[in-house]
Amino acid sequence: MKKNATPESSDTALFRSEFTDVKPLKQDKIPPQRFSSKLKSTLIGKKHDPQSDLKQQNATFQFSDGFEGYFDTSQPLKYVQPGADTFEVKRLRRGEYPPDLILDLHGLNKEQAKLEIAALIYAAQKQHYHCVCIVHGIGSYVLKKNVPNWLIQHPSVKGFHQAPLEWGGQGAVLVLIDLPQINSKY
Repeated sequence: MKKNATPESSDTALFRSEFTDVKPLKQDKIPPQRFSSKLKSTLIGKKHDPQSDLKQQNATFQFSDGFEGYFDTSQPLKYVQPGADTFEVKRLRRGEYPPDLILDLHGLNKEQAKLEIAALIYAAQKQHYHCVCIVHGIGSYVLKKNVPNWLIQHPSVKGFHQAPLEWGGQGAVLVLIDLPQINSKY
């Protein structure tokens, strides 16, 4: 190294010497194809979403809109499956069970929400998650009213309670999932 040479200039010289045989790329002059907004909207509308097929396959439970459970409106929203431990639902209310999965239903209609809830319960059982959170929001009360009625119908729902504030308060429910027993040889 020369006395006047700084380490920075020697690094630059070394870099340049390594890339002496590199040639710049020629830029092509073909502009990308632009779609009109009308064509773009038809292309987007006709796309097939393979993710929705998977969700539909996983949503093996069918909820009925004709069933309505009774919930005391002067109390926080809660339900305990007959024969299940009521203490577990109290632990939900206290926030002792953090949710393993969270499903946000904002922007979904009733039919989409039903499929998503069935898929959530299926996924929770498959992954052995005991507690999930369903955020239904308040809005026009359509999902807030229907989500508890759907959850009561599912045999794998041990109970649910209105979520504590940190998980959504009146706009969400924490749900206890009944996990299938794992057969062990030990």
